[in-house]
Amino acid sequence: MSNTHSVSRREFLRTARNTAFGVGVGVALPNLFLNQTKAATGENPSELVRVGVIGTGLQGNGNIAAIMKNVVALCDVDKKHLEATQARVEKANGTKVATYADYRKLLEDKSVDAVLIATPDHWHALPAADAMVAGKDVYCEKPLTLTIHEGQVLMKLARKHKKILQTGSMQRSDAKFIKACEYIRNGRIGKIKRVLVGLPGVNYADTLNRGGKPLTVPDSEPPPELNYDMWLGPAPYRPYNVNRVHYLFRFFWDYSGGQMTNWGAHHLDITQWALGMDESGPVEAVASAEFNKEKLYETPTSFHITYKYASGTVVECDSGGNKEKYKMGATFEGEKGTIYVNRGALTFDPEGLEEDAIKDSEVHLYPSYKAISKLRNPHHANWLECIKTRQEPVCSLSVGHHSAVVCHLGNIAVRTGKKVQWDPVKEEIIGDAETAKWAFKVYRAPWKLPAV
Repeated sequence: MSNTHSVSRREFLRTARNTAFGVGVGVALPNLFLNQTKAATGENPSELVRVGVIGTGLQGNGNIAAIMKNVVALCDVDKKHLEATQARVEKANGTKVATYADYRKLLEDKSVDAVLIATPDHWHALPAADAMVAGKDVYCEKPLTLTIHEGQVLMKLARKHKKILQTGSMQRSDAKFIKACEYIRNGRIGKIKRVLVGLPGVNYADTLNRGGKPLTVPDSEPPPELNYDMWLGPAPYRPYNVNRVHYLFRFFWDYSGGQMTNWGAHHLDITQWALGMDESGPVEAVASAEFNKEKLYETPTSFHITYKYASGTVVECDSGGNKEKYKMGATFEGEKGTIYVNRGALTFDPEGLEEDAIKDSEVHLYPSYKAISKLRNPHHANWLECIKTRQEPVCSLSVGHHSAVVCHLGNIAVRTGKKVQWDPVKEEIIGDAETAKWAFKVYRAPWKLPAV
């Protein structure tokens, strides 16, 4: 897949003039590979891209709010979630919406042009892969995958089927993050020596306490509204426990990667962008971590991971530790100054550094925050427009995959206690055959990724 997220202002304007919507920077795909819908083929560019949403929990409803008018189908293994979201969408749009308990049935729906996936992490890669095979474009929440291998398979499928995929790392569509990365990429603070990435600690107990629920409960039969076997899907079988599903899934290795793949997928993604590493990554990861003594959950309560890049740049990622040194977000330390960026925050040191505006001749990153749309979220607007123009979105599958790899390498270092050496060109863990196995995960039968 082509990735041209760094272009001059002149190149961007020329591309904008040649596209219907003027915001997608990338190589347009041949008409041969367009979805056979009026919206995608350009027969009627104003026609809505019809979206089926897979996963209607908290995150799914957050996404739905951004694309409400486009939603024509819903799918969830929890009947209560599905029915509540169905009522919400039908009230907002004034039309009936199709509902499914199995995403594969949704993919057979010819009225659906594209899918938005907001399931637990272990259910990201399979629906995304099957959707591309079925001819649908995809928006998939971050982290894009549960394993490195899943991302490699998705990359091959996207090349084969010529599908558009936007990863839900929406900070790339935030003007503050784009500005920070442009100033770094254009050398305003000189060569980057170190990046400090701060992530929150685990909020497992806080989440339960807010709902007044006990921290430990025995395994039980699943509630009648939940198809638990389908919820598990490719994950290993284990008895149902209410404290492992829905939001809390993210703190168990079978389904997620803790705060590393929850928040690290955001701030390490921005780190990759600022360092110009969208098609590459670090060469080494070393970690230390602490775990919950009562074993309420599996992922670390806190961790510290040090990444090294071939350029010599060091990235320190800290979760639940020294919050003064590792502020939430990313702090870039260069030879000439420092830039800190987080949601709603962007600071420069020395002061006045931001007054040195980026020139037309310098590097300008993909301005998806200027997406031409009435949608409240430009990240979703960028995805819908790219479905029509067939241009790469700001957080393409390739970008999402490489950022997820950084998170997975960190978690592998945490779980093995070993230094993980990575070849970003061959995309292989090197020097240790046992550690290399952690890039893969065996699916529970009968689930398997499509053959490429």
